[in-house]
Amino acid sequence: MTEISYERLVEKALLHVVHDALLCAQKNGLDGNHFYITFQTPRDDVILSERLKTAYPKDITIVLQHEYSNLEVFDDSFCVVLSFGNIPEKISVPFSAVTRFVDPYAQFAISFTPAPAQEEKKNKQDETDTGEKENVISLNAFRKKK
Repeated sequence: MTEISYERLVEKALLHVVHDALLCAQKNGLDGNHFYITFQTPRDDVILSERLKTAYPKDITIVLQHEYSNLEVFDDSFCVVLSFGNIPEKISVPFSAVTRFVDPYAQFAISFTPAPAQEEKKNKQDETDTGEKENVISLNAFRKKK
């Protein structure tokens, strides 16, 4: 029997919570609330200007509050336009690069141990080759249909 990594399964489920929180912000705005999101910057799958990657070579914490726009949430990533030194920049972040998410209003904070980008690519390839990864449980069957 293959060992099940419950720790990784819980992290994936909590990343889905982050996804849904951002989706709510995309649809309804933050209405005075704000999020702090920390993510790894040197990854190839993080789209960030060279200026910012140089200034933040390991990670960066962004704040979604008043001055953000064009928040788009996808299944595996999100993108947003933020101002850095009065220069608007569109950034794109895969959820697998997120290391911390904080919602101070809800007193909710979670830290993640993200998989390296190469491991993520390999996992996606395995899922493509085999249909689904053996030790990943799909929660779709347990979700309420809308």
